[in-house]
Amino acid sequence: MQIQIAWRNIWRNPRRTMIMLTAMIIGIWSMIFLGGMMRGMMVGMINNGISTLTGDIQIHAKGYRDDPSIEYFMPDLKGIEKTINKILPRGSRYTSRIRVNAIAANARHSTGVTMVGIHPVKEPGVSFIGPGAVVHGRYLVPGNNNGILIGRAMAEKFGTKTGHKIILMSENIQHDIASKAFIIMGIFKAEMQSTEKHFVFVTSSSARHMLKLAKGASEISIILPHHKGDKKITWNLRQAIPDSYEIHTWQELLPILTSYLKMFDGFMYIWFLVIFIAMGFGIVNTTLMAVYERMKEFGLLKALGMRPWLIIRSVLLESFMLLVIGTAIGNCMGFLTIHFLSITGINLTSLSAGAEFAGLSRIIYPVLYPKDIIMANVVVIGLGLVVSLYPAVKAARFTPVEALSHE
Repeated sequence: MQIQIAWRNIWRNPRRTMIMLTAMIIGIWSMIFLGGMMRGMMVGMINNGISTLTGDIQIHAKGYRDDPSIEYFMPDLKGIEKTINKILPRGSRYTSRIRVNAIAANARHSTGVTMVGIHPVKEPGVSFIGPGAVVHGRYLVPGNNNGILIGRAMAEKFGTKTGHKIILMSENIQHDIASKAFIIMGIFKAEMQSTEKHFVFVTSSSARHMLKLAKGASEISIILPHHKGDKKITWNLRQAIPDSYEIHTWQELLPILTSYLKMFDGFMYIWFLVIFIAMGFGIVNTTLMAVYERMKEFGLLKALGMRPWLIIRSVLLESFMLLVIGTAIGNCMGFLTIHFLSITGINLTSLSAGAEFAGLSRIIYPVLYPKDIIMANVVVIGLGLVVSLYPAVKAARFTPVEALSHE
């Protein structure tokens, strides 16, 4: 009976009820939508960081991260790979690379780049580079010691294209300047233009020949299934691999990105609180108006012997029903919006410079986390009932004389 009475009281003034519901729906929708947007940005930043030659875990010779030169290379790849194969879970992928700083030049331009020697067969699936990343020309093939891949941004800057020559210069293992002319086999695309400008790819055999390396590599990059379990596996690798090597997770390799991710959670919860504060004032004001309109009714109920806590309960029940309706509709709208945008994405190509500075992808696909949905609903319903308590207590304090004399 109380639920029926509360439902009828809600719709005594349909206009006021619809205004209150609209505020709740917009509030919960914006919480879910913007939460999904921020999580999508986070996922995009993580994927970009991992796929841009970082991986979930990396192995280097000790000292390489402080001084990424050719001196700090790993000579015993077979021993490390045997250990890796024992520890990594099924579905993991890994590859070794030779990475050194170099200068790329043609007849008109020169610039500093990072030359990366890769295994053309193993590299796809570990990083972004692979046949699918090549937009002009073709991907590298094993044994091709003269081919090179450069990025679109670099090709535009140099005014070059596939089939043209480009010269790389770097320091070899004997501390001499080594140079080699390469033929541009393909031009690749990446999420960020900085990647297209600063990385060039050659085969590992070509890099070894140029740098006079008999064997070994600069790094081993590992990708785990679903990017999960990196901390536990890193600990296992550190126990099994000699101390002359360093093993790091992507969080350690990308400290700025890790700091961004920590700030995102704080920003999200602050945003939830700001939305609720704006919504809370509307709930209090609207409920107070309804309470004062029904002052005579509450006074009559108290005169008939109704206890104050029953009046508080009836007002809170009405607020709870409104909150449930508003959150249900807001959730549905938020889910539909996220579902639509998760297919099409939000294209930031026109803002690519600013997005790239922040480490964002050019296209953002919103992602929903269950904890964010739960947090948004708990904030709206829980705190909504808390702020509704003030009008409810106000209604319970009306005396019969005060209420019946009110006009």
